Amino acid sequence: MNDVKRKSLFPVIALAVTVLVLFFLNLSLGTVHIPLRDVLASLTGEGASRESWDFIIRESRLPSAVTALLAGASLAASGLMLQTAFRNPLAGPDILGINGGAGLGVALVMLLFGGNLTMGNLTLGGSVSVIIGAFAGALAVTTLVLFLSSRLRNPVMLLIVGVMVSYLASALISLLNFFSTAEGVHSYTMWGMGNFGGVSMGQIPVYCTVSAVGLFIAVSLIKPLNALLLGDMYAENLGVNIIRTRNWLLLSTSLLVAITTAFCGPISFIGLAVPHIGRLLLVSSNHRSLMPVTILTGSVIALLCNVLSSIPGNRGLIPLNAITPAIGAPVILYVLFRNSSGYER
Repeated sequence: MNDVKRKSLFPVIALAVTVLVLFFLNLSLGTVHIPLRDVLASLTGEGASRESWDFIIRESRLPSAVTALLAGASLAASGLMLQTAFRNPLAGPDILGINGGAGLGVALVMLLFGGNLTMGNLTLGGSVSVIIGAFAGALAVTTLVLFLSSRLRNPVMLLIVGVMVSYLASALISLLNFFSTAEGVHSYTMWGMGNFGGVSMGQIPVYCTVSAVGLFIAVSLIKPLNALLLGDMYAENLGVNIIRTRNWLLLSTSLLVAITTAFCGPISFIGLAVPHIGRLLLVSSNHRSLMPVTILTGSVIALLCNVLSSIPGNRGLIPLNAITPAIGAPVILYVLFRNSSGYER
Protein backbone atom coordinates (compact mmCIF):
# COMPACT_ATOMS: atom_id res chain seq x y z
CA MET A 1 0.00 0.00 0.00
CA ASN A 2 1.52 3.34 -1.05
CA ASP A 3 1.78 6.41 1.17
CA VAL A 4 -1.13 8.23 -0.49
CA LYS A 5 -3.55 5.36 0.15
CA ARG A 6 -2.25 4.95 3.71
CA LYS A 7 -2.74 8.65 4.45
CA SER A 8 -6.32 8.57 3.15
CA LEU A 9 -7.14 5.29 4.92
CA PHE A 10 -6.28 6.55 8.40
CA PRO A 11 -8.89 9.39 8.43
CA VAL A 12 -11.54 6.98 7.13
CA ILE A 13 -10.85 4.47 9.92
CA ALA A 14 -10.66 7.21 12.58
CA LEU A 15 -13.92 8.79 11.40
CA ALA A 16 -15.69 5.42 11.22
CA VAL A 17 -14.71 4.67 14.83
CA THR A 18 -15.86 8.17 15.88
CA VAL A 19 -19.20 7.63 14.16
CA LEU A 20 -19.65 4.36 16.06
CA VAL A 21 -18.79 5.97 19.42
CA LEU A 22 -21.08 8.96 18.85
CA PHE A 23 -23.88 6.69 17.64
CA PHE A 24 -23.88 4.81 20.96
CA LEU A 25 -23.58 8.10 22.89
CA ASN A 26 -26.75 9.22 21.10
CA LEU A 27 -28.47 6.09 22.38
CA SER A 28 -27.17 6.45 25.92
CA LEU A 29 -27.32 10.18 26.68
CA GLY A 30 -30.42 12.33 27.02
CA THR A 31 -33.07 13.36 29.50
CA VAL A 32 -32.83 9.83 30.92
CA HIS A 33 -29.32 8.40 31.20
CA ILE A 34 -29.22 4.75 30.15
CA PRO A 35 -26.11 2.62 30.84
CA LEU A 36 -24.29 1.38 27.75
CA ARG A 37 -24.77 -2.28 28.73
CA ASP A 38 -28.53 -1.73 28.73
CA VAL A 39 -28.31 -0.02 25.34
CA LEU A 40 -26.48 -3.04 23.91
CA ALA A 41 -28.94 -5.45 25.57
CA SER A 42 -31.89 -3.58 24.09
CA LEU A 43 -30.37 -3.53 20.59
CA THR A 44 -29.56 -7.25 20.67
CA GLY A 45 -33.09 -8.14 21.76
CA GLU A 46 -32.22 -9.26 25.27
CA GLY A 47 -34.01 -6.26 26.75
CA ALA A 48 -32.79 -3.48 29.03
CA SER A 49 -33.10 -3.56 32.83
CA ARG A 50 -36.27 -1.46 32.58
CA GLU A 51 -39.05 -1.79 30.05
CA SER A 52 -39.27 2.00 29.70
CA TRP A 53 -35.62 2.09 28.63
CA ASP A 54 -36.36 -0.35 25.81
CA PHE A 55 -39.10 1.95 24.55
CA ILE A 56 -36.88 5.04 24.77
CA ILE A 57 -34.03 3.38 22.90
CA ARG A 58 -35.99 1.61 20.16
CA GLU A 59 -38.75 4.14 19.50
CA SER A 60 -36.99 7.45 20.16
CA ARG A 61 -33.21 7.44 20.33
CA LEU A 62 -32.46 4.80 17.68
CA PRO A 63 -34.52 6.54 14.95
CA SER A 64 -33.00 9.89 15.98
CA ALA A 65 -29.44 8.54 15.80
CA VAL A 66 -30.01 6.87 12.41
CA THR A 67 -31.58 10.09 11.11
CA ALA A 68 -28.64 12.20 12.31
CA LEU A 69 -26.13 9.78 10.79
CA LEU A 70 -27.80 9.84 7.36
CA ALA A 71 -28.75 13.54 7.43
CA GLY A 72 -25.16 14.60 8.11
CA ALA A 73 -23.87 12.32 5.37
CA SER A 74 -26.52 13.55 2.90
CA LEU A 75 -25.92 17.27 3.46
CA ALA A 76 -22.13 16.85 3.41
CA ALA A 77 -22.20 14.91 0.14
CA SER A 78 -24.54 17.51 -1.39
CA GLY A 79 -22.23 20.33 -0.37
CA LEU A 80 -19.19 18.58 -1.83
CA MET A 81 -20.91 17.95 -5.16
CA LEU A 82 -22.12 21.55 -5.42
CA GLN A 83 -18.71 23.02 -4.55
CA THR A 84 -17.07 20.83 -7.18
CA ALA A 85 -19.69 21.41 -9.88
CA PHE A 86 -19.59 25.20 -9.45
CA ARG A 87 -15.88 25.30 -8.50
CA ASN A 88 -16.82 27.61 -5.65
CA PRO A 89 -15.84 27.14 -1.97
CA LEU A 90 -19.02 28.87 -0.76
CA ALA A 91 -21.46 26.70 -2.72
CA GLY A 92 -23.78 24.74 -0.48
CA PRO A 93 -27.44 23.76 -0.16
CA ASP A 94 -28.19 26.68 2.19
CA ILE A 95 -26.12 29.36 0.42
CA LEU A 96 -27.44 28.52 -3.07
CA GLY A 97 -31.05 28.58 -1.87
CA ILE A 98 -31.71 24.83 -2.22
CA ASN A 99 -32.64 24.52 1.45
CA GLY A 100 -34.91 27.54 1.00
CA GLY A 101 -36.59 25.93 -2.02
CA ALA A 102 -37.17 22.71 -0.11
CA GLY A 103 -38.50 24.71 2.83
CA LEU A 104 -40.89 26.59 0.54
CA GLY A 105 -42.15 23.28 -0.85
CA VAL A 106 -42.79 22.04 2.68
CA ALA A 107 -44.52 25.33 3.59
CA LEU A 108 -46.84 25.03 0.60
CA VAL A 109 -47.82 21.51 1.64
CA MET A 110 -48.19 22.26 5.36
CA LEU A 111 -49.62 25.78 5.29
CA LEU A 112 -51.46 26.07 1.97
CA PHE A 113 -52.70 22.53 1.35
CA GLY A 114 -53.16 21.51 4.98
CA GLY A 115 -50.62 18.69 4.78
CA ASN A 116 -52.33 16.84 1.92
CA LEU A 117 -51.70 16.75 -1.83
CA THR A 118 -54.57 15.79 -4.12
CA MET A 119 -53.94 14.56 -7.67
CA GLY A 120 -57.20 13.49 -9.28
CA ASN A 121 -58.67 10.73 -7.15
CA LEU A 122 -55.40 10.20 -5.30
CA THR A 123 -54.76 12.03 -2.01
CA LEU A 124 -51.33 11.94 -0.41
CA GLY A 125 -50.92 12.97 3.20
CA GLY A 126 -48.45 12.87 6.05
CA SER A 127 -44.75 12.43 5.37
CA VAL A 128 -45.24 11.46 1.70
CA SER A 129 -46.76 14.82 0.79
CA VAL A 130 -44.06 16.69 2.73
CA ILE A 131 -41.31 14.73 0.94
CA ILE A 132 -42.87 15.49 -2.45
CA GLY A 133 -43.14 19.17 -1.60
CA ALA A 134 -39.54 19.35 -0.39
CA PHE A 135 -38.24 17.46 -3.43
CA ALA A 136 -40.17 19.69 -5.86
CA GLY A 137 -38.83 22.84 -4.19
CA ALA A 138 -35.24 21.58 -4.01
CA LEU A 139 -35.35 20.32 -7.61
CA ALA A 140 -36.72 23.63 -8.91
CA VAL A 141 -34.02 25.72 -7.20
CA THR A 142 -31.20 23.33 -8.14
CA THR A 143 -32.33 23.39 -11.77
CA LEU A 144 -32.45 27.18 -11.72
CA VAL A 145 -28.97 27.44 -10.18
CA LEU A 146 -27.47 24.98 -12.67
CA PHE A 147 -29.06 26.91 -15.55
CA LEU A 148 -27.77 30.24 -14.27
CA SER A 149 -24.30 28.79 -13.67
CA SER A 150 -23.93 28.36 -17.44
CA ARG A 151 -24.85 32.01 -17.98
CA LEU A 152 -23.16 33.67 -15.00
CA ARG A 153 -19.45 32.93 -15.11
CA ASN A 154 -18.78 35.08 -12.06
CA PRO A 155 -19.02 32.82 -8.98
CA VAL A 156 -19.86 35.78 -6.74
CA MET A 157 -22.88 36.63 -8.90
CA LEU A 158 -24.08 33.05 -8.66
CA LEU A 159 -23.88 33.17 -4.87
CA ILE A 160 -25.81 36.45 -4.88
CA VAL A 161 -28.51 34.77 -6.99
CA GLY A 162 -28.66 31.94 -4.43
CA VAL A 163 -29.04 34.39 -1.57
CA MET A 164 -31.79 36.24 -3.46
CA VAL A 165 -33.60 32.95 -4.06
CA SER A 166 -33.41 32.26 -0.32
CA TYR A 167 -34.84 35.71 0.44
CA LEU A 168 -37.64 35.18 -2.08
CA ALA A 169 -38.48 31.80 -0.56
CA SER A 170 -38.46 33.34 2.94
CA ALA A 171 -40.79 36.12 1.77
CA LEU A 172 -43.26 33.63 0.30
CA ILE A 173 -43.08 31.51 3.46
CA SER A 174 -43.81 34.62 5.57
CA LEU A 175 -46.90 35.32 3.45
CA LEU A 176 -48.07 31.73 3.86
CA ASN A 177 -47.55 32.01 7.63
CA PHE A 178 -49.54 35.26 7.72
CA PHE A 179 -52.59 33.70 6.06
CA SER A 180 -52.29 30.31 7.77
CA THR A 181 -53.92 29.05 10.95
CA ALA A 182 -52.22 29.31 14.35
CA GLU A 183 -51.72 25.54 14.43
CA GLY A 184 -50.12 25.54 10.99
CA VAL A 185 -47.78 28.38 11.91
CA HIS A 186 -46.76 26.62 15.13
CA SER A 187 -46.08 23.33 13.32
CA TYR A 188 -44.01 25.02 10.63
CA THR A 189 -42.06 27.09 13.19
CA MET A 190 -41.13 24.01 15.19
CA TRP A 191 -40.12 22.20 11.99
CA GLY A 192 -37.96 25.18 10.95
CA MET A 193 -35.84 24.99 14.11
CA GLY A 194 -34.30 21.70 12.98
CA ASN A 195 -34.59 18.41 14.78
CA PHE A 196 -33.30 14.89 14.12
CA GLY A 197 -36.02 13.40 16.32
CA GLY A 198 -38.89 13.93 13.89
CA VAL A 199 -38.54 10.56 12.14
CA SER A 200 -40.52 7.73 13.71
CA MET A 201 -39.48 4.09 13.60
CA GLY A 202 -42.18 3.45 11.01
CA GLN A 203 -40.76 6.17 8.74
CA ILE A 204 -37.15 5.01 9.03
CA PRO A 205 -37.34 2.55 6.08
CA VAL A 206 -38.52 5.31 3.70
CA TYR A 207 -35.96 7.77 5.04
CA CYS A 208 -33.10 5.28 4.80
CA THR A 209 -34.06 4.11 1.31
CA VAL A 210 -34.25 7.59 -0.22
CA SER A 211 -31.05 8.69 1.51
CA ALA A 212 -29.23 5.54 0.38
CA VAL A 213 -30.29 6.11 -3.24
CA GLY A 214 -29.03 9.70 -3.15
CA LEU A 215 -25.73 8.72 -1.54
CA PHE A 216 -25.25 5.86 -4.01
CA ILE A 217 -25.62 8.29 -6.91
CA ALA A 218 -23.17 10.70 -5.22
CA VAL A 219 -20.55 7.97 -4.79
CA SER A 220 -21.02 6.81 -8.40
CA LEU A 221 -20.18 10.35 -9.56
CA ILE A 222 -16.68 10.30 -8.02
CA LYS A 223 -14.84 9.87 -11.32
CA PRO A 224 -16.67 12.62 -13.28
CA LEU A 225 -16.44 14.96 -10.26
CA ASN A 226 -12.65 14.56 -10.30
CA ALA A 227 -12.67 15.47 -13.99
CA LEU A 228 -14.87 18.52 -13.36
CA LEU A 229 -12.24 19.89 -10.98
CA LEU A 230 -10.14 20.75 -14.03
CA GLY A 231 -12.98 22.36 -15.99
CA ASP A 232 -15.76 21.29 -18.35
CA MET A 233 -13.59 21.23 -21.47
CA TYR A 234 -10.98 18.99 -19.85
CA ALA A 235 -13.73 16.70 -18.52
CA GLU A 236 -15.26 16.40 -22.00
CA ASN A 237 -11.84 15.52 -23.44
CA LEU A 238 -11.70 12.69 -20.91
CA GLY A 239 -15.01 11.37 -22.19
CA VAL A 240 -17.24 12.71 -19.41
CA ASN A 241 -20.78 13.51 -20.51
CA ILE A 242 -21.22 16.92 -18.85
CA ILE A 243 -24.99 17.16 -19.33
CA ARG A 244 -25.64 13.65 -18.01
CA THR A 245 -23.29 14.21 -15.06
CA ARG A 246 -25.06 17.47 -14.14
CA ASN A 247 -28.45 15.76 -14.41
CA TRP A 248 -27.38 12.97 -12.06
CA LEU A 249 -25.86 15.57 -9.73
CA LEU A 250 -29.14 17.48 -9.87
CA LEU A 251 -31.12 14.35 -8.96
CA SER A 252 -28.77 13.28 -6.16
CA THR A 253 -28.55 16.73 -4.57
CA SER A 254 -32.30 17.26 -4.76
CA LEU A 255 -33.04 13.84 -3.22
CA LEU A 256 -30.55 14.27 -0.38
CA VAL A 257 -31.53 17.84 0.49
CA ALA A 258 -35.26 17.15 0.10
CA ILE A 259 -35.42 14.05 2.31
CA THR A 260 -33.29 15.70 4.99
CA THR A 261 -35.20 18.99 4.93
CA ALA A 262 -38.59 17.28 4.88
CA PHE A 263 -37.92 15.23 8.01
CA CYS A 264 -35.36 17.34 9.90
CA GLY A 265 -36.04 20.92 8.86
CA PRO A 266 -33.63 23.28 7.08
CA ILE A 267 -30.28 22.33 8.70
CA SER A 268 -27.67 25.03 8.06
CA PHE A 269 -23.88 24.97 7.62
CA ILE A 270 -23.30 21.19 7.51
CA GLY A 271 -23.42 21.08 3.71
CA LEU A 272 -21.25 24.19 3.47
CA ALA A 273 -18.58 23.53 6.11
CA VAL A 274 -18.07 19.76 6.20
CA PRO A 275 -16.46 19.39 2.72
CA HIS A 276 -13.82 21.90 3.82
CA ILE A 277 -13.16 19.88 6.98
CA GLY A 278 -12.67 16.84 4.74
CA ARG A 279 -10.15 18.71 2.58
CA LEU A 280 -8.28 19.88 5.67
CA LEU A 281 -8.09 16.30 6.97
CA LEU A 282 -6.81 14.89 3.67
CA VAL A 283 -5.00 17.92 2.20
CA SER A 284 -6.43 16.69 -1.10
CA SER A 285 -9.38 17.23 -3.44
CA ASN A 286 -9.31 13.73 -4.92
CA HIS A 287 -12.92 12.57 -4.59
CA ARG A 288 -11.93 8.91 -4.31
CA SER A 289 -10.85 9.65 -0.76
CA LEU A 290 -12.58 13.00 -0.23
CA MET A 291 -16.14 11.74 -0.82
CA PRO A 292 -16.06 8.96 1.84
CA VAL A 293 -14.21 11.23 4.30
CA THR A 294 -16.77 14.00 3.72
CA ILE A 295 -19.70 11.62 4.18
CA LEU A 296 -18.25 10.22 7.43
CA THR A 297 -17.37 13.71 8.71
CA GLY A 298 -20.93 14.85 8.02
CA SER A 299 -22.24 11.95 10.10
CA VAL A 300 -19.80 12.78 12.91
CA ILE A 301 -20.86 16.45 13.00
CA ALA A 302 -24.57 15.61 12.89
CA LEU A 303 -24.31 12.98 15.64
CA LEU A 304 -22.26 15.38 17.76
CA CYS A 305 -24.87 18.13 17.29
CA ASN A 306 -27.60 15.68 18.27
CA VAL A 307 -25.76 14.88 21.50
CA LEU A 308 -25.16 18.58 22.23
CA SER A 309 -28.83 19.39 21.63
CA SER A 310 -29.83 17.11 24.51
CA ILE A 311 -27.43 18.64 27.07
CA PRO A 312 -30.11 20.73 28.86
CA GLY A 313 -31.92 17.51 29.81
CA ASN A 314 -35.29 18.29 31.38
CA ARG A 315 -35.26 21.82 29.96
CA GLY A 316 -35.81 20.43 26.46
CA LEU A 317 -33.73 20.16 23.28
CA ILE A 318 -31.61 22.95 21.85
CA PRO A 319 -32.65 23.63 18.22
CA LEU A 320 -30.07 22.23 15.78
CA ASN A 321 -29.82 25.53 13.94
CA ALA A 322 -28.54 27.09 17.15
CA ILE A 323 -25.65 24.59 17.21
CA THR A 324 -24.58 23.98 13.60
CA PRO A 325 -23.55 27.62 12.91
CA ALA A 326 -21.31 27.55 16.00
CA ILE A 327 -19.42 24.64 14.43
CA GLY A 328 -19.64 25.59 10.76
CA ALA A 329 -19.03 29.36 10.83
CA PRO A 330 -15.46 29.18 12.26
CA VAL A 331 -14.57 26.58 9.59
CA ILE A 332 -15.77 28.84 6.77
CA LEU A 333 -13.98 31.86 8.23
CA TYR A 334 -10.77 29.84 8.49
CA VAL A 335 -11.07 28.67 4.87
CA LEU A 336 -11.72 32.21 3.65
CA PHE A 337 -8.72 33.63 5.50
CA ARG A 338 -6.51 30.70 4.50
CA ASN A 339 -7.39 30.82 0.84
CA SER A 340 -8.72 34.28 0.04
CA SER A 341 -8.07 33.75 -3.67
CA GLY A 342 -10.94 31.23 -3.97
CA TYR A 343 -11.29 27.50 -4.44
CA GLU A 344 -8.19 25.55 -3.43
CA ARG A 345 -7.43 22.50 -5.49
